[in-house]
Amino acid sequence: MAMTDTEYHQLADEMFDRIETAIENAIDEQDADIDIDASGNVLQLEFADSSKIVINKQEPLHQIWVATRFGGYHFGYVDGKWIDERNGGEFMPFVRESISRQGGIELSL
Repeated sequence: MAMTDTEYHQLADEMFDRIETAIENAIDEQDADIDIDASGNVLQLEFADSSKIVINKQEPLHQIWVATRFGGYHFGYVDGKWIDERNGGEFMPFVRESISRQGGIELSL
């Protein structure tokens, strides 16, 4: 059964909130150097070296897209999980690994 726009936004917003909370905890606990800019459907993370990770909602497709310095990734909601459409990886482990690789910051997600 197809997901409604309302369900999509609720699920995507939950993921955005989890990421923001984990980053705020890392800033407090590790004195992590990362800026968060949450605006509309976009969550932008900027690191000390000025590199960015951009996470955004693609409402028409009911996907979450992630752009890192290593490439772009598209995640769809499948069987209760956000899954990368190319390699089948899960969203949160991917985001945690990307933030670690790009910014040297370990998150508890």
